[in-house]
Amino acid sequence: MIGTMIRTILSAILALTALTVAAPGRAEGWTVVYEEEWVEEVPVSASRFVSPLQAQVEHEAVAAYGPFRVIDAHTAALVGTTDSRSPAQLAAMLAAWPQIDRLDFVEAPGTLDDLANLKMGRLIRERGIATSVSAGGSVRSGAVELFLAGADRTIAPGAEFAVHGWLDYDGRGADDYPPGSPEHQRYLDYYTDMGMTRAEAARFYAMTNSVPFEDALWLDGVEMARWMGQEVVDRPATMLAADDVPHIVYLDVGALVK
Repeated sequence: MIGTMIRTILSAILALTALTVAAPGRAEGWTVVYEEEWVEEVPVSASRFVSPLQAQVEHEAVAAYGPFRVIDAHTAALVGTTDSRSPAQLAAMLAAWPQIDRLDFVEAPGTLDDLANLKMGRLIRERGIATSVSAGGSVRSGAVELFLAGADRTIAPGAEFAVHGWLDYDGRGADDYPPGSPEHQRYLDYYTDMGMTRAEAARFYAMTNSVPFEDALWLDGVEMARWMGQEVVDRPATMLAADDVPHIVYLDVGALVK
């Protein structure tokens, strides 16, 4: 059968992000949760920017669970790529911090495991957790599906999103499968489970797949909010005062291959 759908960002860009953004100011006392599990490294698409908020989030975090950071009793943040380990990490965080009711998307490049990603989305929706993106926040690739899971979704005007079509382990994309196939249905079902009508789900899915796997369609907060039938909320960044939010720095690293 077809392998897990892949949506990721180049590890080199994550490394560049780490070099560009200041190191965490407070790491001591963290609870870091890892699982020993092999994860295949696959060719992934290049990112175009360095997150301006991640260093501040790392400084404010009191616990870490894979790519998730606990900011306080009610707030967590996503600051990295998710993979097959992430559902267990998310569940562990929610078990240890049961009052968390908001997940901020700060630097969310995508996922190495789409099936695990959709599983997390359903857990977020089941727990009634809100999702939000502040000015300067970035939600890309498979992280967009995760953001849609929010029981309540907040998008600031300065937020940024990126979508594109999927590709499986056999090199096949959405256009290689007939309408009604399970490969399409899993996404359409997920979107309707997240509150879209069937027509809205079909339009949104078609929009994401209108962009080749090796490319990306970039949407600002206003554009993404329209796809979800809501308005943007003009509020300062979650972790930084509005005047302190630096501009996104764009990188040119060649063709996307995610």
